Amino acid sequence: MGFPLEGVRVVALEQAVAAPLCTRHLADLGADVAKIERPQGGDFARRYDHVVDGLSAYFVWLNRGKRSLTLDVKAAGGRELLDRLLTRADVFVQNLGPGVAERLGLGATELRSRYPRLIVCELSGYGRTGPYHARKAFDLLLQGESGVISTTGTPEAPAKVGISIADIAAGMYAFSAILAALYRRATTGEGAVVETVMLDCLAEWMSAPAYHWLYGHKKLERAGLRHNMIVPYGPYRAGDGPPVNLGVQNEDQWERLCRVALRRPDLTADPRFETNEARIRYRAELEPLIEEIFSSIGHAETIARLEAADVPFGSLNEVDDLVDHPQLAARERWLEVGSEVGPLRALAHPLNMSDMPQRADPIPGLGEHTDQIAAELGYSPAEIAALHDAGAL
Repeated sequence: MGFPLEGVRVVALEQAVAAPLCTRHLADLGADVAKIERPQGGDFARRYDHVVDGLSAYFVWLNRGKRSLTLDVKAAGGRELLDRLLTRADVFVQNLGPGVAERLGLGATELRSRYPRLIVCELSGYGRTGPYHARKAFDLLLQGESGVISTTGTPEAPAKVGISIADIAAGMYAFSAILAALYRRATTGEGAVVETVMLDCLAEWMSAPAYHWLYGHKKLERAGLRHNMIVPYGPYRAGDGPPVNLGVQNEDQWERLCRVALRRPDLTADPRFETNEARIRYRAELEPLIEEIFSSIGHAETIARLEAADVPFGSLNEVDDLVDHPQLAARERWLEVGSEVGPLRALAHPLNMSDMPQRADPIPGLGEHTDQIAAELGYSPAEIAALHDAGAL
């Protein structure tokens, strides 16, 4: 079996994280992604750092399997080349700043009128309308606007999530919506406009806290490494070893934890702990008790009892533990990808599908495929040279 998106052509006018993540996964599924970059400097994520043998960690993560085309759409001949690209494209993805696409004549309405089969995907912080539509948006700002930061951290101090969740959420929702639009086009022949808004995505993820406020008139308290809606849930000290991370999700698991792991079946009948809502109210009494029992029996015995109880648990790993995680190694989740600085170790993508190989095409150098793509569009070597001279490429 080949790749499910073989033959799908994607044009991406993108930078940073959200749109590149979306198109990276389209490339993982076999799409031909032409990544348009500025001739001077390219995607600014290329310069976040130089930690990966001289390349940026973010850029290496988000851009393998694409072809890099340097193009100034404002220069003489640049827009014509882009129009040729769009004529044969299936999907156009952009995450330009507010209003930039429209000023360039690349707004969704104009593109859809010119290319009826084209799927146009716009990623933005706040959307095209509303009082915030002109605001620039970055991950930290969206974590704050959406209330995520208000739920994260300790009771004493809020904290942002340590990875770019607003960008990742938007990239994955855009990816999913594009797949749905491609599926619909297969039957209707019609393209679509996919508007993916970072605030919408994080607002969706904040639905449970929002419902607590809407219907319970209660703002959830920050709980640090514990959970503010489920108890016991989080890391608990276990004597001579590292903390054990518990994830008790239902009453059956709670009963097994008490009976087999804690060896305190009486706790299930204690009215303070009979339900999850009760355990939240009395967590200050319950959680020290769990830690007291685990610490008294030691880390190894705690793990043995949790396994016997079939209660969900895990470890509080560091990044180096992830890189060397035995489960990733056993499932062969590491592979090599090419780059301008040589082969690099990379994680396999998580879009596992039966009989579909892992695509591990190289990370493109800036403008590496410019002349190749221009030639595919019918430009002669002399015309390509002239475009370079004019600063369009």
